[in-house]
Amino acid sequence: MTTDRELLELAAFALGKHRILCYEASRNCLRIGDRTSYTLWRPLSDYGHALHLGVTLQLDIEHNNPLDNHRYVCASRCGIEMVRDPVSEVEEFDDESWRIYATCRAIVRTAAEIGKQMKEQTP
Repeated sequence: MTTDRELLELAAFALGKHRILCYEASRNCLRIGDRTSYTLWRPLSDYGHALHLGVTLQLDIEHNNPLDNHRYVCASRCGIEMVRDPVSEVEEFDDESWRIYATCRAIVRTAAEIGKQMKEQTP
């Protein structure tokens, strides 16, 4: 997955949001719903949307040790043997002020990987 649009569409699929109207590049979000009533969904920049995504998919969030100079956030979901594969995505960043954005991106990347697995299993 290389673009934010692909990440968002697969993450929305994992969340069960199948009524995607369009991707708005200028806002980096999806319009979800129908033409008369839609929501702008932007978990890459909206902490509430990212938290809802992470909680709904039951993701674990891990942060680096505060004493470590290597800053990262890891979002993951444990696998269940013969049912689902484990998924884990790490987002690294340089400046501590970017931790919240790295957390949102790690959640969306993990959700997108879950969505990708779900699509592959759909006949």
